[in-house]
Amino acid sequence: MTTVEVLGTPLCVTSYSAFSDFCHRLVRQTGVFSIDFTNTQIVTMRRTQDAFRRMTSNVDFFVPDGMPLVWCMNRAKAGMKDRVYGPSFLRECLIRSAPEFKHYFLGGSRECLALLTQKARELNPGITIAGVRDGYFSNEDEVEIVEEINRISPDFIWVGLGTPKQQEWIDRWKPNIQRGALLAVGYAFDVNAGTKADPPHWMQRWGLGWAFRLASEPKRLASRYFKYNSLFLWFLLWDGLWGRAIKTGVTQRDA
Repeated sequence: MTTVEVLGTPLCVTSYSAFSDFCHRLVRQTGVFSIDFTNTQIVTMRRTQDAFRRMTSNVDFFVPDGMPLVWCMNRAKAGMKDRVYGPSFLRECLIRSAPEFKHYFLGGSRECLALLTQKARELNPGITIAGVRDGYFSNEDEVEIVEEINRISPDFIWVGLGTPKQQEWIDRWKPNIQRGALLAVGYAFDVNAGTKADPPHWMQRWGLGWAFRLASEPKRLASRYFKYNSLFLWFLLWDGLWGRAIKTGVTQRDA
């Protein structure tokens, strides 16, 4: 799979359908793989925070979740028509999954998971939801969770704990999970369960999803968006002066 580096993060050149098919092929292989649906905050954190960059160094595939990243990639002639937005990809993947593929949801509230499971079965009556676990667990519970995952052996392990908690969890436990794809999808559970609103499509196309979320949750998100949006633009300009903001010709293994 071809990638384009933006501020040091290799982002996959792909689409919803292509990456869904890729993941369904991937999980037929042995071993465990990690996938991060990556926005400008994550790219900026990897550019500025050594600890976060080390923690995410073993991610197998970074997928561009934000339109500003797609615009950067297309400057390098990636030819992408749209981002691969975590909530929409979760929905796409569930729809395209045959009953033989097993799914496990980790994160969100119990109410959210119940609604998400119901929605998944409405989208695809043949879907196999092999297990769920809410995100309100203690450190002591994590061994039990991993043991359950290995016992169930799901193909898709959807981790919706938010950044950076979901990246920390995947980095910590990936070596102990026997097989499947670990997908860090942020607030995709809430969007698909209907417990949080999704931005209108036109706002998403124009890269304004952050503005919609900011208006919905200003106290929680204002400082985060101001910090990371500003830093992203600054480092894009600074690294661009040295010709290292965007790099092409990078490839990763295929399924």
